[in-house]
Amino acid sequence: MRVDTVKRGEPLVAVLERAGVPRDEAARVLMESQAIDARKIRAGTTITSKVSPDSGASEVVLQLAIDRLVRFTRSATAGSRSGWLEKEETLSWTTDTVVVGGVVTSTLTGAIAQGAEAFPANVRDEVAYALADILEYRVDLSRDLREGDTIKVLMERQRAPNGAVRPGDVIAARLTVDGRRVETMRFAQGTKSSYFDGEGKSMRAAFLRAPLAFRRISSVFGLRRHPILGTVRAHQGMDYAAARGTPVRALGDGVVIFAGWKGGYGRVLEIRHRNGFVTRYGHLNAFAPGIRRGTNVSISRTVAFVGTTGLSTAPHLHFEVLVNGKHRDPRVALRNVTGEPLASGQRATFDDLKARLFARLDGPRDASTAAAPVVTRIAGD
Repeated sequence: MRVDTVKRGEPLVAVLERAGVPRDEAARVLMESQAIDARKIRAGTTITSKVSPDSGASEVVLQLAIDRLVRFTRSATAGSRSGWLEKEETLSWTTDTVVVGGVVTSTLTGAIAQGAEAFPANVRDEVAYALADILEYRVDLSRDLREGDTIKVLMERQRAPNGAVRPGDVIAARLTVDGRRVETMRFAQGTKSSYFDGEGKSMRAAFLRAPLAFRRISSVFGLRRHPILGTVRAHQGMDYAAARGTPVRALGDGVVIFAGWKGGYGRVLEIRHRNGFVTRYGHLNAFAPGIRRGTNVSISRTVAFVGTTGLSTAPHLHFEVLVNGKHRDPRVALRNVTGEPLASGQRATFDDLKARLFARLDGPRDASTAAAPVVTRIAGD
């Protein structure tokens, strides 16, 4: 058995030749292949071959992904010019459930990493990102977490036949965030699954909690010394430090009411939402294509890019929330915006599932079980 990998810029025909397939045969194999585009094979792709000293390669396997491979087998009855049979195979994953989590010392990713022994170190950040995606309407995980907050997540763990492990879906989670409890769980209505909080309200709401998907806060709402003017001024919003060009998202559905230059804000965007809300995004490098006054935008749409225009010393996003024309602390204004509740006829099923899921979440940390049905369908849907 011989194992090799595709090198950067190397033609696949040369790799097959190195694996023991004569060059002219290798060229015909690739020409006849229905599963492989030789131009799109990535560097690092693993190629395994069975080679005889007398007859050369009898089988060549390309591992295109963890769960996908293409097997070429030499055959006198192949019925092709190359004399090789091609078979594409999809490997099945097995799934169980595990509990991960930890205590916050600095960041969400750090807390998850310390308590996610069930996953390889190189995929633990994906667990944190999956949780952040669910919570982005309720918690700004770059700002709201405090040292000592706790995180526990019940989630799927998927294993490939070759031993590879990856995270699946989050099933339920409980966090303490600055002293308050935040719960979420997956629940199915008909054929569609979505996430709800512990009170049965949808995790999706009218607003995201932060305008950047990957972010960190550089200052908070209140008084600060302006970094350029050198005076203490009311800092009416939040600053998110981020690299120049980082996409800025619309915090909610709305219409653009201003897109241009405005004094110390530099290049700035203002979006009017329902219920008297206006969100303002300052120091922008550029607007996204199609963004101008009068443009309707949907929640999460990329509307601009982080910059350092106006009175700014480094790339960051200055973000403000105004309600009925008055500045409001975004932490307060957005915290009370929640999603729609479940219909009353679904609550009994929801409450039963919640009890079972959180019993598993509160079970032994090192316990894992074959994934049982944990998403319930409402009868009649």
